[in-house]
Amino acid sequence: VRIEESGGGSAQVGGSLRLSCTVSPGTYTSGCMAWFRQAPGKEREAVANIDGDNTIRYDESVQGRFSIQKLNKGTLSLQMNNLEAADTAMYFCATEGYHSHMLRAGYRTCWSADFEHFGQGTQVSVSS
Repeated sequence: VRIEESGGGSAQVGGSLRLSCTVSPGTYTSGCMAWFRQAPGKEREAVANIDGDNTIRYDESVQGRFSIQKLNKGTLSLQMNNLEAADTAMYFCATEGYHSHMLRAGYRTCWSADFEHFGQGTQVSVSS
């Protein structure tokens, strides 16, 4: 399994960036796919996710500013608008494991999913 993120970089407050994620063929992507982020000194947190039925959910900190999109089975994007300094972090793409999906589907949301694979991350830095 290989997950690769791209599109990170520097932006000013109020600016935009678009992150992309590609997943190697054969990786299970029928469950949740998600973006996480981790700022220095903080724990990793979920930012946005899309379920196998295409239900989308966002953390309240990015609601209305970020947009997650699953372009095909192996590609995920995150459009980030109106960036804030607090958005500065390493951003990771992740996929849910098959067994987690089978146990979770129809009962719990992606917030409860067991994400089996993560990429190496792409850095986003927002300055004023």
